[in-house]
Amino acid sequence: MIKQWDTVAVVGVGLIGGSVGLALRERGLAEHVVGIGRRAASLRKARQCGAVTRTTTSLARGVADADLVVVCTPVGNIVSQVLEVAEACPPSALITDVGSTKQHIVEALDRALNRPDPRVRQEVGRATFVGSHPLAGSEKTGPAFARADLFVDRAVVVTPTRRSPPAAVRRTIGLWKSLGANVVEKSPQAHDQLVAAISHLPHLVASALATATPPRDICLAAGGWRDTTRVAAADAELWKQILSDNRGHVLKSLDSFETVLATFREALESDDQDRLLLLLEAGKQHRESLGN
Repeated sequence: MIKQWDTVAVVGVGLIGGSVGLALRERGLAEHVVGIGRRAASLRKARQCGAVTRTTTSLARGVADADLVVVCTPVGNIVSQVLEVAEACPPSALITDVGSTKQHIVEALDRALNRPDPRVRQEVGRATFVGSHPLAGSEKTGPAFARADLFVDRAVVVTPTRRSPPAAVRRTIGLWKSLGANVVEKSPQAHDQLVAAISHLPHLVASALATATPPRDICLAAGGWRDTTRVAAADAELWKQILSDNRGHVLKSLDSFETVLATFREALESDDQDRLLLLLEAGKQHRESLGN
């Protein structure tokens, strides 16, 4: 396979960043994959597992020769780090991210980096940013859990704006498709509304259920409790940032959930078994529509 990129820099080589590196290397899509991070121990693990070809704690040095930079850090850090990357990487470079929220990130970076006329962007000498979000996470963290097939047949949302150069959007879509993903284009606002319902609310509910369970009962927890609360084991600081950044859409999704939950409660309180059966059947059908 012809290499698509000469040098790819991955900022943050945890589960997602490490998986990007592994996938690029296993598929022969990049000559060099540079891992950039703050902790030498994590960078060493990323290199040991084959996710990167070299590492550095200097962001400027790490992106100096990059054709592509993928920022895989918590959402609260993405804007400042992308701006720092743009100052140090070649002006022809493409920058994308993997943030779980998009509107605030994309709006800030779109104003700062993208211009309606490509000639202006070249005169300014700044790289181009196009937002991305692979829906392929896990409660696991760190490069030790990275997988080269993490994105295969998983959805990745790419969030261009009217200012995004079409060529940069095509390159971003091409990146994720080359890693095996199914790519969907959404506006940043539509993305945040969608993931509030199918990602952020489930995490909140899982955490609430785990918190509400008396510690003395957890020793008896079996498949149902374990499956439902699995994502609650994810990094709390990371999810604090995600829920806060997307709180408007999450609150709307929470309103809808509370309405349905109240309906379940009413059916139970009145012992309306027919209504309870209809509610359970509706949930079963929605779940089965996803497949395995």
